[in-house]
Amino acid sequence: MNIRQKNLDYDKVMALESFKHHKPMRQIWPLAFAIRLLANYELLLTGFKYTQENMDSVKGRPALYLMNHSCFLDLQIASRLIYPKRFSVVCTTDGFVGKALLMRLLGCIPTRKFVSDLSLISDIRYALNELKTNVLMFPEAGYTFDGTATALPGRFGVVLKKLNVPIVVINTRGAFLRQPLYNGLKKRRVNISAHMKCLLTPEKMENMSVNEIDELLQKEFTFDGFKWQQENGIRIKETFRADGLERILYKCAHCGIEGKMQGKGTKLVCKSCGKEYELDEYGFLKAAEGKTEFSHIPDWYMWQRRCVKEEIENGNYGFDIPVNIAVLKDGKALYTVGEGRLSHCLNGFTLTGCGGKLNYSQSPLSSYSLNSDYYWYKIGDVIGIGNNEISYYCFPKNDHPVAKTRLAAEEMYKILKQRPTLGNRTIC
Repeated sequence: MNIRQKNLDYDKVMALESFKHHKPMRQIWPLAFAIRLLANYELLLTGFKYTQENMDSVKGRPALYLMNHSCFLDLQIASRLIYPKRFSVVCTTDGFVGKALLMRLLGCIPTRKFVSDLSLISDIRYALNELKTNVLMFPEAGYTFDGTATALPGRFGVVLKKLNVPIVVINTRGAFLRQPLYNGLKKRRVNISAHMKCLLTPEKMENMSVNEIDELLQKEFTFDGFKWQQENGIRIKETFRADGLERILYKCAHCGIEGKMQGKGTKLVCKSCGKEYELDEYGFLKAAEGKTEFSHIPDWYMWQRRCVKEEIENGNYGFDIPVNIAVLKDGKALYTVGEGRLSHCLNGFTLTGCGGKLNYSQSPLSSYSLNSDYYWYKIGDVIGIGNNEISYYCFPKNDHPVAKTRLAAEEMYKILKQRPTLGNRTIC
């Protein structure tokens, strides 16, 4: 997938009108049918199967569908499961660039990732109550990096109780393994399945606290793609299965050096100490020689999270890197505005550049997670920051691990929520 791009001076971009808000439109039938046909074709190649549970509770009324976010096939899977019912889908504003009318006719509801957006709740309520249509939402917002669940928004149960509609959960199996983001979106021969169930009804939520709802959602959105592969003996024979693995495992578990890992073919190698690992057909890592520090990829990723948390608590975390900068302002194009520098520390993010015209700062408490991605629209690995008026997309010029930045943003948010005084430290 590509995005319309345009080179434009930063001053001219800032003079543009911000993305216009429109009320959601009901998905038109011909497009709903076309999506269904496309989904059937795509999923036929995956041996797709699904099961349902307690869906009688949804009959005759619109529902909010919550789905884990694993790969580019997620929307096709949802279309297959929800059809013939029509639905709106919450998606990122960048998806509207150059095709706003089409996206609206598809029923899409735009929002900026990891930005407080009060209009989004209003739009969802309008779609459910006024348009009488279902709404699909990916509460994790970002794709999973390591095949496990990403952070959910806090106190999401408050929103669900106010919407007062059935809550349906869709969980997929095999989707991440078939097309993981780190692997450059190369497709592997893995079958996909899904389970759809009505988790909550308005009647049931009346007697539940917000914490109880949040705990239930957290349980439903707990998964591990690699563990599922191993427990079910799923073989991935493709010889490129470790390509790009350094995007997840950026820190050597043997020598501790960052940015020197390289995933290629079936091997993961540290260019600093020479330690080599093999990613076998069942998703296990094994050292060529000596100790295998982590045979399970999510365990390695979790270790990196703990390392980042320790850096933050010790006051050692921070970076200042050169980046290429693109801006999303009016939804007509992604505007390339020049070069700059992005820094991150306990004070949050600071982005400067464009000949001194750009100076943007973002608090570490502005969001519980971070919009970071691999191969974003085939441009490159990206770190996205911004607010309701504008989004800045920063493409590191070096091999800076965007996965670490996401981990740091999430851990910093949790730490500062519990210990605000930690934010008095200044290290950048």
